Amino acid sequence: MKKTLNFMLLLVATASLSSCGYNNLVSGDENTKGKWAQVENQYQRRADLIPNLVNTVKGAADFEKGTLEAVIQARASATQIKLDANDLSEENIKKFEAAQSQLSGALSRLMMVSENYPTLKANEGFKALQDQLEGTENRITVARGDFNEAVQGYNGDCRSFPGVISAKMFGFKTKGYFESKAGSDTPPTVDFGTKK
Repeated sequence: MKKTLNFMLLLVATASLSSCGYNNLVSGDENTKGKWAQVENQYQRRADLIPNLVNTVKGAADFEKGTLEAVIQARASATQIKLDANDLSEENIKKFEAAQSQLSGALSRLMMVSENYPTLKANEGFKALQDQLEGTENRITVARGDFNEAVQGYNGDCRSFPGVISAKMFGFKTKGYFESKAGSDTPPTVDFGTKK
């Protein structure tokens, strides 16, 4: 009788701890999905600005065709990578991040090259698009930071007691982070030398 009572108490305690852990995991999972949606939203905003930027730049006489083509191709590649919010693994985040980094690099080159075109720099439409892109890059940084914070909380719940029990029982898996790319702590070298 005493063994049965102890077993029942253990079962009730495990169920209540597991329920608490399960609810935290569900809440954390939904939070990370919401933060991920904001990351995607900001990257989409950037992608939507690019066609207008390219069309504005095309108007500049003899603008480097290769630079524009690189931006167009990088945008196409970046918008093809779609992640399912239910599978935000470290590997998938890295694939997404790599495609977005290519686009960031192409945009940076476009902005650096545009410095060689005084009429383009004076174009109000170009300046407005440049400001919008800068603002979007800041929003992307904030959204990525918010996402990483949500992932940290969720992953902590997945790996700590009692959440680890629920995570194993119900198939919750840790999620990947956005990471700084190597060398991102070093400012880029900008050379506004002669037009090529």
